[in-house]
Amino acid sequence: MTPEPTRLAYLDAMGLTAWVARYQLPNARETEACDWPEPVAEERPPPGAKGLHALLDDMPASTGGSDTSAGATEQAAATDASSAVQAPAPQAPAGPRKARALLGDIVPDADDGAAMAPTAMPAEDEAEEGAEPLRFGCQVACLDGRWLLLVARDEPLGPLHQRLLLNILTGAGVRPSQRPVFDSLAWPLEEGLPVRRPLDEARQGLKAFVAGRARRGWSPERVLVFGRQEALMQALAPSDATDNSAQPPHSQTLALPLWQGPGLDELLAGDGVGAEAKRRLWSQIGEWQAQWSDGTRGDGAGGDGARDDSDGA
Repeated sequence: MTPEPTRLAYLDAMGLTAWVARYQLPNARETEACDWPEPVAEERPPPGAKGLHALLDDMPASTGGSDTSAGATEQAAATDASSAVQAPAPQAPAGPRKARALLGDIVPDADDGAAMAPTAMPAEDEAEEGAEPLRFGCQVACLDGRWLLLVARDEPLGPLHQRLLLNILTGAGVRPSQRPVFDSLAWPLEEGLPVRRPLDEARQGLKAFVAGRARRGWSPERVLVFGRQEALMQALAPSDATDNSAQPPHSQTLALPLWQGPGLDELLAGDGVGAEAKRRLWSQIGEWQAQWSDGTRGDGAGGDGARDDSDGA
């Protein structure tokens, strides 16, 4: 049978409360108890400035003397050196003087103030953490895994938008083997997270989103953007082509050729706005058929799978 002290020790080790009788019953045997040695708690200095004062007061008095003798030795060695080269002044050791200066007991020297000056640098990082994130929303798809489509709108595409987009691609000679399926991308992905560099983080997030779709067969060759959002264009980092350069504009974030045209809502607008937008669009997409044919893959597959949609065109 396990002795009572051993049983209580096991229960205490497992975090279980050992229940004992509150009252001594008549003619009952007394509860066995062990004389466990009580651990002596170490005295710790109080937190804050008082505790630091206590630690400084307990320092041996020989510390100051050793520092003084060390300084005298260094000064004598510097005097014996060549007069052409001036020895640098020894830096004062970080001792009770600097600690008491931080507590406000003494006024620090000019050298001490210069040494403590770099401690103000973290304030800039704290200021950057309170920055507002770059906000944008778009609908993303990839034509046969080759051409990346970005529609600058927060809401998913409706049947009318999808029909218009397919008509534009067909009219330009771009006929993907599979119908594009759009995913919504809203940045930031989660609210409330600390932000230090809004533009860099948005560009990295967009790049990671596209790279993460590689498992679907995405390998974009160029980027087509319908509509314009300033935040989205900042994330894409477009590089405009100069008059003397034959290179088209490209996205520095994705390292791909970039095309940006009117939005789908603008193309569907009335009162002559949509007609003018369509005229500008047709003048910009004349080379799409040749570009699509030049980059046609032999397998003819890839990208998003087809999805049946009775509302589409």
